[in-house]
Amino acid sequence: MPRANLTRPDLHPHDFHGLVTVSPKMLELFELIRRAARSNATVLVRGESGTGKELVATAIHQASPRHKHPFRAVNCATFTPELLASELFGHVRGAFTGAVRDKAGVFAQADQGTLFLDEVAELPLELQARLLRVLQQKRFVPVGATSEVEVDVRVVSATNAALRKLVGEGRFREDLMYRIRVVVLYLPRLAEREGDLEALAWHFIDRFNAEGLRRVHAIDRTAWEAMRAYSWPGNIRELRNNIEQAFVLGEGPVLRLEELAPELVAGEEPVHAPDHTGHVDAPAAPATPTLEDIQRDQLVAAIRATGGRREEMAERLGISRSTLYRRLKHFGLT
Repeated sequence: MPRANLTRPDLHPHDFHGLVTVSPKMLELFELIRRAARSNATVLVRGESGTGKELVATAIHQASPRHKHPFRAVNCATFTPELLASELFGHVRGAFTGAVRDKAGVFAQADQGTLFLDEVAELPLELQARLLRVLQQKRFVPVGATSEVEVDVRVVSATNAALRKLVGEGRFREDLMYRIRVVVLYLPRLAEREGDLEALAWHFIDRFNAEGLRRVHAIDRTAWEAMRAYSWPGNIRELRNNIEQAFVLGEGPVLRLEELAPELVAGEEPVHAPDHTGHVDAPAAPATPTLEDIQRDQLVAAIRATGGRREEMAERLGISRSTLYRRLKHFGLT
């Protein structure tokens, strides 16, 4: 007898400024955020990609006395050094080719508020000294200007890199490291957040249900077991992307395994042991299934589950009988 699909659990997640959880670890982090938000101390958020570091920075800002003032965010890894200098500190007209007018940087835009520097470990060395000066003296000079600008900005930074290691390699200033890491908050991986895989999966299902593309009321047991077995290296962002893909590619009220990303469908590849030369063969990446591949697999699964009874197949897939007939004919499954 097939096991029942997973329906909505009786969970009551906490929503702290956009951070959704049932995990005791995260509830402890919320209390640390509340305490950190009371001061103007710089904060460094440590965590893997996709864990929600910008949400933590936003929560710090919203829980702080600065919440009525601007919050600005910059990813230090997405700009060239020249453009990052302009993005942070602004520039005056004629400072460089294309600077046709004065532009205020995010430090000026975030005056009295909070600035979030994501991927701060990627900050070029030539800009680290300028950032240090802003943190120490609350003043900076826009690119191409001669006059200083004074600002009052609370800085929250984030990285998944070990700054002490970068300092030892000469890639990050030690004095800046101590300036930006007065308070350090550690954001756990999704795999470490007890109960959050289920809570967040349903949180994202609710969000996409509200968009009206599809209405999901249950998760197929096989899909759920694959989700539980997966390590989620991309954390919450990867989970959200998988749920969104299922809504885009799938149909019907049940979220199924074949609607998820290939690495979940196939299971994670095993780690290959090195051969006698010490070489490790990388596992071949699974081919990404097309929409037609997924639809055909869904039809085959429905035929097997219902014995080919079309009314039951249409109900299982959440489509009309006319649509079912067209698809069966298209794939030669009539």
